[in-house]
Amino acid sequence: MQVKKQPMRKCTGCNEMKEKRELVRIVRDPEGNISVDLTGKKSGRGAYICKDKKCLMKAQKAKRLERAFECQVPEEIYLRLEREITDG
Repeated sequence: MQVKKQPMRKCTGCNEMKEKRELVRIVRDPEGNISVDLTGKKSGRGAYICKDKKCLMKAQKAKRLERAFECQVPEEIYLRLEREITDG
């Protein structure tokens, strides 16, 4: 039996490569709306972040999500991510 290879993604906070399922995906859809994608299946440009508050703070401070999406990321996205990370 062949083991399915897990896709790797880079965390925007710590810049470490991790398995996709260990990360939270943030997506900018074709209309330019930014949302937290817990399924990992929404269409659009994705950025990933560890389920670690330190990584989220680092990404927010350095505006790494803004750079990844080439637009302003609303404060409520960061608040939602913080909730997902602390609850999840």
